[in-house]
Amino acid sequence: GQIEGHGTDTHEMVLIPRGEFMMGALERDTAAEDYEKPRHKVVLTREFLIGKYPVTQALWGNVMGTNPSKFKGFKRPVEQVSWFDVVDFCNKLSEKEGLEPCYVITGERVECDWAAKGYRLPTEAEWEYACLAGATTAFSFGDSEAESDAHAWSAENADDKTNPVGKKKPNGKGLYDMHGNVWEWVMDWFAAHP
Repeated sequence: GQIEGHGTDTHEMVLIPRGEFMMGALERDTAAEDYEKPRHKVVLTREFLIGKYPVTQALWGNVMGTNPSKFKGFKRPVEQVSWFDVVDFCNKLSEKEGLEPCYVITGERVECDWAAKGYRLPTEAEWEYACLAGATTAFSFGDSEAESDAHAWSAENADDKTNPVGKKKPNGKGLYDMHGNVWEWVMDWFAAHP
């Protein structure tokens, strides 16, 4: 999950309806890696909730009792966390809120109980579907990275650091920082498309 970035552990979630979309890079996108192609149809059969903002250092600290981030600030996204750290965070946040944890962790083996009502990482398909928010372009705001300044933090506008969440325009679903600021973990391990 992602949360509201105002120094609290309040969660603001957005409901993403089930649906279908074309996942992966456009064939004409020369900046995309080959493993991001071919673009292919994906059908999501269930609605899901996703955080309006990336997980802030405030929430991470309230749940985990630590702040591993290099760029400190309660309203900044947490970074310097591994996939395993994030899975552990999801379970601890679920327990803190009285929800059934989604993950069974045995050493380095992690299994997801998809029926559990606790927090979990989105799948790559869920993340991309939420990120694009119905757009058929390379980004939720269009095809050109030149248009990104209002919507995303990048090497050109971020001053070589993370920035407080929610300062750029949201996508069409009201989600912030889906492009830029930090890399985001998803449930699936990396694999080439399709």
